[in-house]
Amino acid sequence: MRIFWTGLILLSTSFTGVLAQRYGYVDTQFILDQMPAYTEAQVALTKYSEQWVQEIEVLFEDVEKKKQKLKEEEILLPAEMIKSRQKEIDELEQRAKELQKKRFGVGGDLFLKREELIKPIQDQVFKAISDVAAESGYSFVFDKANQSNMLYADPKFDMSKQVLRKMGIKLVTN
Repeated sequence: MRIFWTGLILLSTSFTGVLAQRYGYVDTQFILDQMPAYTEAQVALTKYSEQWVQEIEVLFEDVEKKKQKLKEEEILLPAEMIKSRQKEIDELEQRAKELQKKRFGVGGDLFLKREELIKPIQDQVFKAISDVAAESGYSFVFDKANQSNMLYADPKFDMSKQVLRKMGIKLVTN
């Protein structure tokens, strides 16, 4: 009987500990959309991306022009010349593919630029979320943004505006 009461006391204290935990959520996309620095970083990333796409497209267009020219002149050229031009085209195409990978591949220039421009902003948001959670006594904070599994969230537990205030950002209303 003593074991039963001891177990019941332990169970009830651990259960009340679970009940005492506070939960909240934020919408990081909403927060980021309110930040001028994030918007500026997104614009800069888009500019870099467009510039790099254009650079790569020029190379691939050059490859296609050379292929077309070789096809048109092929009948008039000796085998050695055809082979030489084909090798030149293949090398140019390989350079274009390598540049594409360098710019847009895993760990490429776009990834590094995103790290440089966006990560400090995300770190600032995370710190503000952590500060608000600690100040408000939240045990858990969930993110509602970007394909979360949160099916329902009571708006009274949304800490997004508190986080913006913590960062000194005024809410932009549409």
